[in-house]
Amino acid sequence: MHDLIRDITLGILSAWMLGLVAHFFRQPLILSYLIGGFVIGPFGIGLVRSDESISIISELGLIFMLFMIGLEIDLKKIIRSGRVILFAAGGQLIGGCLIGLAFFIAIGLGFGGGHFDALYLCIACALSSTVIIVKVLYEKRDLDTLPGRITLGILVLQDIFAILFLAVQPSLNNLQVGVLLLSVVRVGVLVATAAVLARYVLPKLFYRIARNPELVLLGALAWCFLIGELAERLHLSREMGSLVAGVSLSTFPYALDVTAKVTTLRDFFITLFFVALGMTIPVPNSSVIGLALTIAGFTLVSRMLTTFIPLYLMKQGIRASLVPAINLAQISEFSLVVIQTGLAAKHITTQTANAASFAFVLLAVLSTFAIARSDQITRWAIGPLKRLGLRDLDDEQTAMAQGGGHVAARRIVILGFFRPASGLLNEIERNDKMLLDQITVVDFNPNVFRNLAERGLHVIYGDISNVETLIHAGVGSAEIIILSVPDALLKGADNEKLVRHVRTLNPAAKIISTADLLASVDDLYAAGADYVTVPRLTDAQELFRTIAAIDNGLLDAKRAETDALLVDRSEVLP
Repeated sequence: MHDLIRDITLGILSAWMLGLVAHFFRQPLILSYLIGGFVIGPFGIGLVRSDESISIISELGLIFMLFMIGLEIDLKKIIRSGRVILFAAGGQLIGGCLIGLAFFIAIGLGFGGGHFDALYLCIACALSSTVIIVKVLYEKRDLDTLPGRITLGILVLQDIFAILFLAVQPSLNNLQVGVLLLSVVRVGVLVATAAVLARYVLPKLFYRIARNPELVLLGALAWCFLIGELAERLHLSREMGSLVAGVSLSTFPYALDVTAKVTTLRDFFITLFFVALGMTIPVPNSSVIGLALTIAGFTLVSRMLTTFIPLYLMKQGIRASLVPAINLAQISEFSLVVIQTGLAAKHITTQTANAASFAFVLLAVLSTFAIARSDQITRWAIGPLKRLGLRDLDDEQTAMAQGGGHVAARRIVILGFFRPASGLLNEIERNDKMLLDQITVVDFNPNVFRNLAERGLHVIYGDISNVETLIHAGVGSAEIIILSVPDALLKGADNEKLVRHVRTLNPAAKIISTADLLASVDDLYAAGADYVTVPRLTDAQELFRTIAAIDNGLLDAKRAETDALLVDRSEVLP
């Protein structure tokens, strides 16, 4: 016991010190945890040598990590995810697994006879890292963009796929119909029990203790270990049970509160899991490095094939098809969970597990840089892809321009289509439909392009940060030019830069821009804007009027006024 406490202490210290280094060099923290574990582990300087300590630390971390993954799986979002995400995820998962299985069998890895290295690797390579992707997309403020939503939707369905594999995994050595049916029955009993308790018992209990944070936290942990122990009694695994516990808990009203209170413990135990995993990684030999590079290379190529192609075939355009493929081009931390379960069950060799861990580290570093620069990579790739014969959503417009045709100049040009522009068009539809014929919208969101075209509006598919797009859109002859996208969501430019470009192309136009920061207002006027909207000012005025309505007992009237504005409102961006 004393060795376990000492080993946990050493693991946390090494993770913290190397985590500081990773933070300063803007590297994934998971990478620092793995390296920290390797350094103090038996294959490093040997501060931690106990196999029992490593196993206990790893199992605890794994149970908590799967519990938190389950808590963050939103089943409602999966149901509402829509055709594009469902087909893209299906193509990526099924295609990735089939290609992966064929590839890894072809290079000589086992599949059958108790050896399932090829199967585990194809599953591992089909999953992408939620931790890395969400962190980088959040920093880029890309979570609310179309490629960001597609990426997150695919990640959620990948987690569901991993759950299904973990349900079958214990029976791989004896894949008979009866054995599989028994596994399915056991999983069904586990899920049904957890669902019934989460639906009819937990809400009442958590309602009574909602004001006591300690009991909420303790109740969540008790639930995790209870369902984990039930899974163990059903001959599944505690890890599988903790995942089901998290998913079942995510469906009831207090899930957000529970998640917030368990987050600190999650971070602690996830750190322990990756530190313990690092302790098991030996100094690689040439064969392990070769296999790791093979796994990493296959993951990159397969992700392009299985993510880009389905999205492209669903007419999402080159950019919206390529960015999610770049975002997903790494191996998941869940993949390491799958690999570790395979190693524990003796389904795969230690060499395969080590190679997968090294591939994870390599892709974690590369994909962090790639996701952060996905917009630049996409701009660079669109030209070559078009020359290879791929058609984009703007090909018809480009053909017209090259054939001597031109885009008819409109009096009003909206550069970039975000929620303010969506609301503006709806106001025009309700009050002055004749004005719609005087408007051109320029944006590279394929959904916006299709929806506006279906409504009969003049829309151009293009990147507003490209000067050629601005010229093609008729900016030079427009009377009013509106920039509605905030700097945080613009790619390859900001509003100040766009205003300067537009002013150079059209010295006489009235330019309306938008500013998130108060300090940006003067800069935009200096760049050539004629009017700058500041959303926070109008929001503040609305909030002040609402407070005044409450003080005067007129809140119901105020709400009725807003409800009247929402009636029959049909916007492109709801």
